[in-house]
Amino acid sequence: MSVKMKKVLSVMLTILCLGVFIYAANGLIDTAIDYYKNRKVLNNIQETFYASDPGEINKRENGTNPNSVRSGFDILLKENKELVGWIAIEDTQIDYPILKADNNTDYLRQDFYKEDNIVGSIFMDFRNNVKSPGLNTIVYGHRTKDGSMFEHLSKYEDREFFKNHQTIEFDTLYDSYEAEIFAVYNTTIDFNYIQTDFASDEDYEQLLTGIREESMYETDVEVTSDDRILTLSTCDYDRDDNDGRLVVQAKLVKKG
Repeated sequence: MSVKMKKVLSVMLTILCLGVFIYAANGLIDTAIDYYKNRKVLNNIQETFYASDPGEINKRENGTNPNSVRSGFDILLKENKELVGWIAIEDTQIDYPILKADNNTDYLRQDFYKEDNIVGSIFMDFRNNVKSPGLNTIVYGHRTKDGSMFEHLSKYEDREFFKNHQTIEFDTLYDSYEAEIFAVYNTTIDFNYIQTDFASDEDYEQLLTGIREESMYETDVEVTSDDRILTLSTCDYDRDDNDGRLVVQAKLVKKG
């Protein structure tokens, strides 16, 4: 190979490497921008939500009407009619609105205002009924690099954190719950922990038994076929790049 040809190949290789670098750098920049935009959106939503009178958040417009929306959500519902609730866990960044579309894909890549964003939103399974919760209410969120969304569910893999944080604040448009955690585990989509329809009490009990067997902790929280549960689901890339899941499940206990 001539010296000239070697120089040409060297230049071509340099250009190729530079192109790959620029492409990768642009991807990182786009991701960083989406993270920033989402934090800004969520900060605004949180300020609006918590600016409400605390007493108003737990108050219904029509007093005892179970179908009336709690006053604290009124302003945010004007921004997005698909808002169905709020979730918060002490000593984590989890303090977010919960959205619900007619599918489980929209909010994987959309923020509260339905703008495209890789961070997505915290959202409820489309099969759930927020007015009349079924036995298994499921809420999803991405596991991000900046600690937002459901990344901090990973804190529950630490036994000490679990021992000191065994409840989840879960509010819907209609009711307020303190959910008592009874299971934390790493799994894959092969385990149907997101089952929502049950043919019988025995069918539901079978799921509860499977959950207890999967859990990395034993708890004193008693969950029977008469109880409803809250399921929080995010990715577990250590378990499987595509199908791994980290799951936290809790017994729904209505406040008041």
